[in-house]
Amino acid sequence: MKIPTIHGIIERRMLINFCIEPHYIEKILPQPFRRKLYKGKTIAGICLIRLKDIKPKGLPDFVGVNSENAAHRIAVEWEENGVTKEGVYIPRRDTSLKLNTLVGGRIFPGKHYFAKFNVIEENDNYHLDFTSSDDTRIEIDAKKSVEFNSNSIFETLDEVSKFFENGSVGYSPHGNNFEGLKLETYNCEVESLEVLHVKSSFFENETIFPKGSVQFDNAILMTNIEHEWKSLEKIKCL
Repeated sequence: MKIPTIHGIIERRMLINFCIEPHYIEKILPQPFRRKLYKGKTIAGICLIRLKDIKPKGLPDFVGVNSENAAHRIAVEWEENGVTKEGVYIPRRDTSLKLNTLVGGRIFPGKHYFAKFNVIEENDNYHLDFTSSDDTRIEIDAKKSVEFNSNSIFETLDEVSKFFENGSVGYSPHGNNFEGLKLETYNCEVESLEVLHVKSSFFENETIFPKGSVQFDNAILMTNIEHEWKSLEKIKCL
């Protein structure tokens, strides 16, 4: 069944980005996707997003739902009808909304794990942690900053923002296919975050990523974005 166009507000979208030694990502990256490199590194991370008034386009806001969500993302390329496409592969999704765990693939693509989120936001400071149903864990403390992380492999905030422009297209596994969504925003202002503390059991899993193969790189923030999610053609597993 085709996923309908979804409309709502992104109250907060935080991208926590890591650099990974390229050959390790191949363990979890299925065909037809291949790693998209930047300065010789694979760029991956976690999108922490709070959605408000989410519902099929055209319905009134009062029927919409709110949720906290996390998507683990890997920057990828693939071939489609002889053309190289760019986007992100999303190996897992976590959500505070039990409805999404029950109807994964019919509202948003792919399997969703139910997670308990703890969020504190005040005075431009952000704390977020969650524990998912399979014990996947995330912790982050960050604050708004006027300066982009000088230790990042990206030179500027604008540079990392441009890299992720094509990250608006994402594919998630579902059965024998990869289901895709495209995020279209009505307005989007990107800000820098200074990260004080970050932990991810996914990227700290040394059976996949040996110690030293993953490094935190940068974090960026977007808030109060009116948007639509649009369904894309499925890609068959190879």
